[in-house]
Amino acid sequence: MNLNDPLGDMLTRIRNAQLRGKSSTHTPASKLRAWVLDVLKSEGYIRGYESGKDADGKPQIVIELKYYDDEPVIRELKRVSTPGRRVYVGVKDIPTVRQGLGIAIVSTPKGVMSDAQARADNVGGEVLCTIF
Repeated sequence: MNLNDPLGDMLTRIRNAQLRGKSSTHTPASKLRAWVLDVLKSEGYIRGYESGKDADGKPQIVIELKYYDDEPVIRELKRVSTPGRRVYVGVKDIPTVRQGLGIAIVSTPKGVMSDAQARADNVGGEVLCTIF
């Protein structure tokens, strides 16, 4: 299957799995997806993820979702920068999500990181998505 927006596809899979109350979901593997999942794990939005192979032998990632009191930890998941409309920001213009309660994931020259880490490292970049 040819995907134009692989990161958007992964975020949609997470959103749909949480709406259905699933404990985990899977997505095709890529480095960008793994980097975004590293940020989600370090910020406490998912339990973790594992790389593996699907039935056809293609690489995939199994994402363990996180719940608190039977409610998903991730309440809102939005894709900001899309393949048709990239959103680049300087360090001073990195958005705060819900007055700092959520995070923005930013792709910088130093790697994919949360908005707080990007401000601490004094780097800007492409805003990939926001999570609350």
